[in-house]
Amino acid sequence: MANPALIRRKASGGTLAFIGYMLSPLSWWNDLFVNWPLALAFAWIISWFCRPAFTASLILGYWLTNLLGFVLMQKGGAKILSAADPPYSWKSMRRDLAISVLYTVLMVALVKMGVIAPIHDTLQRIQNYVHKS
Repeated sequence: MANPALIRRKASGGTLAFIGYMLSPLSWWNDLFVNWPLALAFAWIISWFCRPAFTASLILGYWLTNLLGFVLMQKGGAKILSAADPPYSWKSMRRDLAISVLYTVLMVALVKMGVIAPIHDTLQRIQNYVHKS
């Protein structure tokens, strides 16, 4: 019979890896449906109190979700494949940050084009659209 502690370790590692994958930018769909909404919600909360901080907090929120995703994937994979948890290396962090920078450029472009905006502006656009209809 299998060792219950080993099964728990592999199950918790699989859960961490899955959540990390959902937060990481490694699949084409997850950023649009997972990271961007989380980053936008973070930016809306921050910009509610400090409106000029919208773009910076959007970028920060996005980077934090990506970084957390990569760390969770690495930790989950380590739990599945090994008996001990290896440390998260600087090399891994540099790679993870480089990927996040590429997506950040796209996010900044969308803010500059007005596709995504602070919560106040978004609510105003929705209100204007509803009143036009």
